[in-house]
Amino acid sequence: MGKAETLYEKLDPITLSVINNHFTAIAEEMSIVLKKTAYSPNIKDRKDFSCAIFTGTGELIAQAENIPVHLGSMALSVQEALKETEELHPGDILISNSPLRGGTHLPDITLIKPVYETENEEEPLFFVANRAHHADVGGITAGSMPAFSREIFQEGIIIPPIKIVRKGFEQKDIMKLILENVRTPDERKGDLRAQIATLNRGEKRLLHLIQNYKTDFLTTAAKKLMDLAETEMRRVLSPIPEKHVTFTDYLESNGIEEKDVPIHVEIWREDDKIKVSFEGSAPQQEGNCNAPFAVTLSATFYCFRTLLDPKFPTNQGSFRPLQVIAPKGSVVNPVWPAATSSGNVETSQRIVDVIYGALSQVFDFIPAASQGTMNNITIGGYDSIRKRFFTYYETIGGGVGASKAGNGANGVHSHMTNTLNTPIERLETYYPFRILEYSLIPNSGGKGIYNGGNGIRRTYLILTKAKLSIQSERRIHAPWGLNGGQPGRKGYNFLKRRGKLVQLKGRDEIDLQNGDIVIIETPGGGGWGKPH
Repeated sequence: MGKAETLYEKLDPITLSVINNHFTAIAEEMSIVLKKTAYSPNIKDRKDFSCAIFTGTGELIAQAENIPVHLGSMALSVQEALKETEELHPGDILISNSPLRGGTHLPDITLIKPVYETENEEEPLFFVANRAHHADVGGITAGSMPAFSREIFQEGIIIPPIKIVRKGFEQKDIMKLILENVRTPDERKGDLRAQIATLNRGEKRLLHLIQNYKTDFLTTAAKKLMDLAETEMRRVLSPIPEKHVTFTDYLESNGIEEKDVPIHVEIWREDDKIKVSFEGSAPQQEGNCNAPFAVTLSATFYCFRTLLDPKFPTNQGSFRPLQVIAPKGSVVNPVWPAATSSGNVETSQRIVDVIYGALSQVFDFIPAASQGTMNNITIGGYDSIRKRFFTYYETIGGGVGASKAGNGANGVHSHMTNTLNTPIERLETYYPFRILEYSLIPNSGGKGIYNGGNGIRRTYLILTKAKLSIQSERRIHAPWGLNGGQPGRKGYNFLKRRGKLVQLKGRDEIDLQNGDIVIIETPGGGGWGKPH
């Protein structure tokens, strides 16, 4: 019996729990550092980012409780970066946002740092990585979330895996190239350097862990933690039959015009795998609703991860029993140069809906549909009050679907987004607008034995000329109920100008004037059980 195998067998549950908590604590500390050092409200206040630790081959070991849509895709980013990078050295940091290389959409910028035990090591033991949504990365609209982009080049600067830090020294030419392509360079530089500082902290903590426990011990513990997660996931998924369970739901726009875009899923057991197939979904679309495969993978992993006990480790082992089939050239696996800005935020939510819809035929604890959108609001332009350019981006919470466990939560972010809101005080201090109303919409959740959660009304008073871009869904098709529960209330978008109220589409772009009022009403969650 070899040394590694002996060590593997000796690792008891208590020791494994301690090591898992060590890894998780490092990821959480990285998250705190990024929040504290970031410049933009979107990262500092809304926490629109994720931090994680990976093995030397790019398998997820631990992730802070951040953004679900980053759950599976960050591992792909690490693995793709390794394929395209000739050699790595201690002190190197890679940067990338390419959706074809494990990215989600261009505003999500990923930084990756290898961790070596000594400077003489040839192969890294671990990787630390973070992904943060930057409020602007260029493109045809401020905020880099255009409602009607037709190809990825319109959405911002594309960064393949390259070194932004080489052997501990920031590459000023790379940083300069990025900053020349964005509208708010000082903010971007501050956020990027915050991401760099976060990785340095993660590396420091991992090296301290290596000194305390030694390399073989940690790598073996990581392997066993993944094996245990795989075993538990297989146990939880054992009720899924060989017979296919299916579900279909629809996006309301292809990113150019309002039309139904079907997303279809089939789930079944075959041999030792749970197959999740999106064959039958719409082909790749002309607009930006296309979800890169990394997003489809993340949404799938998220749904199945929620079946596990929350206390159980989240790592790559949890996902080994799953095989995700997404036809190339489809809306859930587009080919270059497809526009993808909305695929990450809106299509990901619909993927969750169809997977939960299918799983509800197997498990009785699946909730009804939540609001099914992130209600993406981007406002940008020149701030005539503060005399500078600005880009504001925010997603707005809504109602959560009810389940047999009880009513859905009111006015929170659900499923693929896990951000906070921007505090009104921070928003009004930093941007040229005021918030006139921020409240729950009474009775907007679907009725049932248990009611869906209520949506939110948020009203902006604009104090300068600006450009508004909206990417939102569930403005035509309401979030569905389950087991006889009623659907939640649809969402609505309005513009009020000189006293006249005009309803906007789910995806829209508007030139705003000083004094305009923008009203966003988010959907409620679906109800569960036939109401009395």
